[in-house]
Amino acid sequence: MDINDIRAALTLLGFVTFCAITVWAYSRGARRGFDEAQALPFDDETTPGRH
Repeated sequence: MDINDIRAALTLLGFVTFCAITVWAYSRGARRGFDEAQALPFDDETTPGRH
């Protein structure tokens, strides 16, 4: 096994990881968490500077 085989394996591993993250990001289960995170800046329960 030479350096080019290792480079090819790491490239393939990176591509598979990218595909897995993409599938996870567009899955229905992740959407709920993203919707909650999207609403955080507009949450008025804890307004800094007001006591």
